[in-house]
Amino acid sequence: MEHDWQVCADNAVTWARQHLGSTAYASRCLAFVEDAYERSNHVEIFGGDFAGESARIYAARENTGVPPTGAFAFYDSTGELFGRRQDWGHVGLCVGDGRVVHAWDRVRIDHYLDIPDLAAPPGWDPPRWVGWTPVQRIFRGCRPKDWEAVGDASAAAQRMQATRFGEGPGPA
Repeated sequence: MEHDWQVCADNAVTWARQHLGSTAYASRCLAFVEDAYERSNHVEIFGGDFAGESARIYAARENTGVPPTGAFAFYDSTGELFGRRQDWGHVGLCVGDGRVVHAWDRVRIDHYLDIPDLAAPPGWDPPRWVGWTPVQRIFRGCRPKDWEAVGDASAAAQRMQATRFGEGPGPA
């Protein structure tokens, strides 16, 4: 499957920006950035079940400088979720000039170096910068998918989270 990486990144950034201010992705930062790529480019990508796992799978620690537009920007983020305390991670989508759109308390844009300064949810440690992953790595192994049948993106993400981990509050 061949892709024009710039077009894919532009599509994802446009989709993500359309969700600025939304609280529908609270505790689902990975679902948000995956939906940005998947729904805007009609593909299904395959990372981990949570941001920390995806950071390891995508080898994010190999890229620690300023993330380029379209990259996933990863952070360590430890706290309790689904009855387990662990590094669940945090992730956002780079929109250019070191800025990242991400689902925190709401979908918002922050400079990638400022995200560790955000107030963490109760019981959570502040996020710590890990590194970034290029769009070419994110798309490795992807396949075409028609997302219309799945319905609303945030509702589908919530159903998937419940299926994988059970119900429960998560990080903002």
